[in-house]
Amino acid sequence: MKNLVYLLLGTFFGIILIQSELASWYRIQEMFRFQSFHMYGIMGSAIMVAATGNYLFKRFKARSLFGIPIGLPPKRYHHGLIIGGTIFGIGWGLTGVCPGPVYALLGKGIFVLLIFLLSALTGTWVYSYFRERLPH
Repeated sequence: MKNLVYLLLGTFFGIILIQSELASWYRIQEMFRFQSFHMYGIMGSAIMVAATGNYLFKRFKARSLFGIPIGLPPKRYHHGLIIGGTIFGIGWGLTGVCPGPVYALLGKGIFVLLIFLLSALTGTWVYSYFRERLPH
């Protein structure tokens, strides 16, 4: 039953991604060419909602239904994040899709993205294979 709830929530989220054009190749290209505010507006509002929620969670010491404190652990930044983010951004700009909406796009019937999905999964596997030998 729990998995059904996740499936329904994921399906609803996918519909939102498609209807708001967040998964649109054309909208993503407009964003990278600075031709439209659409994507920046949506991402900016999402960041503001997340930042406000995080602030309120910290301020009121929010807890989950199981009593576990809700919050973000401190992050340690290093040059690998810059390199990884740059590679991610280049891939996003070249393909016009990020991993988030790929399932929604496959559900929409754009099956050429199976190549993208398999490539992303392969890259994740390669990283996990070499992770212990990489500087962190």
